Amino acid sequence: MRIAVNTRFLLKGKLEGIGWFTNEIIKRMVVNHPEHQFIFLFDRPFDPEFIFADNVIPVVISPPARHPILWYIWFEWSVKKALKRTKADVFISTDGFVSLKSKVPDLLVIHDLAFEHYPEHLPFKFRYYLRKYTPKFIQKAKHIITVSNYSKSDIVEKYHTSPDKISVVYNGAHEMYKPLSFEQKQEVKDKYAQGAEYFVFAGALHPRKNVVNLLKAFAYFKSKQRSNMKLLIVGRYAWNYEEIKNTLDNHPFKKDVIMYDYMQVNELSKVIGAAYCLAFVSLFEGFGIPILEALQCEVPAIVSNTSSMPEVVGDAGILVDPTNVEEIGEAMRRIYKDELLRDKLKKATLPQASKFTWDKSAAEFYSILEKYLF
Repeated sequence: MRIAVNTRFLLKGKLEGIGWFTNEIIKRMVVNHPEHQFIFLFDRPFDPEFIFADNVIPVVISPPARHPILWYIWFEWSVKKALKRTKADVFISTDGFVSLKSKVPDLLVIHDLAFEHYPEHLPFKFRYYLRKYTPKFIQKAKHIITVSNYSKSDIVEKYHTSPDKISVVYNGAHEMYKPLSFEQKQEVKDKYAQGAEYFVFAGALHPRKNVVNLLKAFAYFKSKQRSNMKLLIVGRYAWNYEEIKNTLDNHPFKKDVIMYDYMQVNELSKVIGAAYCLAFVSLFEGFGIPILEALQCEVPAIVSNTSSMPEVVGDAGILVDPTNVEEIGEAMRRIYKDELLRDKLKKATLPQASKFTWDKSAAEFYSILEKYLF
């Protein structure tokens, strides 16, 4: 089989949710199935590290697609032509888009419908395109994969799609996320947190991540609890981040909030692994990979009680209403003061994390591809 793959999110040093999913799933499929030819479709020059084996043919097609107009041109013209020219038998697209003009059968991955639940968090042209074309992509796709049971139910309900057309393949986390020794944790705390214990958040900074309420909750925690605890926020500023910056500038405990830009996995895995607790109170997630990354490090979590997050954290975290600042702050106090509670949550981390592995997910992904598109 000649399997074409949308690899436009395989960007060296800039892998985030979709990029990691593509990298980890497709890499394993390529290596485990040398009998197939894989055609990788990039929208810009690629790094050789993403050419995982000799059975990969890289193809760069213009234009770089990072805007709705360019999305349309890339998928409806460039991808269509590339699929025809390379004689692809199937097209895997891991970013929620397919080519409506192409006759090649599609396996479509939709991570979440955040744009439907929080359209105000996106510029008009982006949400208009997503809301207009996603139903068309779903209708055209031969089969759909999503990353949580919550997202499957959401797609079924929102677009009246048959549940039989949708399969769930969970995310995994990188193997570098693992428990640290006491000495390793102290070394990380000395380097990144002034030697103190800390809560950590990791993710792109935009309104849906709810960082403003996290900052306010940390202020509540510090005002009620005498401690040297820090809050580490790791992530790049993405869009509509002005309120985050304003909240940070006026934070009453600004000296205890430490900001770091995007980190590579070897660095971020240590920062998460040495944390006292993950604080991830996003408004909406199709999965929430940082939650799993923390669990693999034996770090408990405070997470939102919405969307897929309870499904991912299981019994290894405290669930909170992400719109309730005081509730988030009280959860911080509980996990700080109650060592028995924290130990109980820690014991649940690794058993819960074992439910989600990239090896398992890649095998399931290939089985779905084989069942519905071969």
